[in-house]
Amino acid sequence: MVDTTRLSQRSMAFVLAGGRGSRLKELTDRRVKPAVFFGGKTRIVDFALSNAVNSGIRRMALATQYKAHSLIRHCQRGWSFFRAERNEFLDILPASQRVSEEMWYRGTADAVTQNIDIVDSYDIEYIVILAGDHIYKMDYEVMLRQHVEQGADVTVGCLTVPREEASAFGVMAVDETSRITSFLEKPADPPGTPEDATKALASMGIYVFSWKFLRELLIKDAEDPNSSHDFGHDLIPDIVKNGKAVAHRFDDSCVRAEGAPSYWRDVGTLDAFWEANIDLTDFTPELDLWDQQWPIWTYSESAPPAKFIHDEKDRRGVAISSMVSGGCIISGTEVRNSLLFTQVHTNSYAVLDHSVVLPNVVINRSARLRKCVIDRGVEIPTGLVVGEDPAEDAKFFRVSEKGTTLITKEMIDAWQAAQ
Repeated sequence: MVDTTRLSQRSMAFVLAGGRGSRLKELTDRRVKPAVFFGGKTRIVDFALSNAVNSGIRRMALATQYKAHSLIRHCQRGWSFFRAERNEFLDILPASQRVSEEMWYRGTADAVTQNIDIVDSYDIEYIVILAGDHIYKMDYEVMLRQHVEQGADVTVGCLTVPREEASAFGVMAVDETSRITSFLEKPADPPGTPEDATKALASMGIYVFSWKFLRELLIKDAEDPNSSHDFGHDLIPDIVKNGKAVAHRFDDSCVRAEGAPSYWRDVGTLDAFWEANIDLTDFTPELDLWDQQWPIWTYSESAPPAKFIHDEKDRRGVAISSMVSGGCIISGTEVRNSLLFTQVHTNSYAVLDHSVVLPNVVINRSARLRKCVIDRGVEIPTGLVVGEDPAEDAKFFRVSEKGTTLITKEMIDAWQAAQ
């Protein structure tokens, strides 16, 4: 009899969420990158987890390591709806020296190796390895079907990017059947695709394996003293050389509105993080967070609707081309092209322009903030002006190459001490 169940029902998602994300600077001083806030109410990790659930995968594991408390707490609050009696769950797997008292997770592959016994208990056929720190919407069932139909040892999710931009990625050279013939890490001269020499295939850090195959490979890799125990550096190149590795194009499984471009973002720098959030305030943003057919699940705290008060000249609570979350009070403040998370309170005569404001921020009177990212829990002093003089801003705040200014509580404390 032919098995007609969806492949996702015979699969699990293993989300790698242990990386610090140091390019986000002080935003990841107290939280790991997948736990960073995004889009007004979600966290970055919610995208990979939501893609898995929406694809039909109900068995998931989340490997954590660096400063994981914020991430673990978020998952406990927002992802506790699984029912174990229906064989669905999200297991959180902190690096806990299970193999050796001296050994944390040594690489992305080792994070799976150290939990082989736990994955064995899931009784699954296929495993989808995911990075927990990218913004995108993707149906993993499509990728699973390609993996099985082509009889691959590994299927690698790939972005189609201009060749001149591909040097920042691991790049796949493929033949006409999408079989990977070579894997090049950040090549100076990336190979084009068979159908378009001006485009290249860049790895998304998403891999599909049969669990039986990967299990044997992980045990072999763990015994190799010369391995860095990493999927991209060790396992994938080995399969390309000695097995069958196949590329899966993101365009084939990206979830988007008809006619819309495929959307994938690495928000790993301050500028990329600011830009991706501000893009959501566009008239028709490329990332559709309003799509009820493919929702981004998250922890939604109980908060009243946003409130706008005062209607006087220069003291009008107003938001233009902006996203304002629940619990916000916009009191006599002009908000333009900005994104405000929950429980942001602003006061009279303040101005917010092209700014991303994380939860529980207070902005006091007459503050003027332009092109800023304001960390959670910050209180902006009365009259503070940021975003108009980069040289002055850089004395106390983090100013990026493209002029995005990050403001944290510690930076405000240093600014106030100098006044």
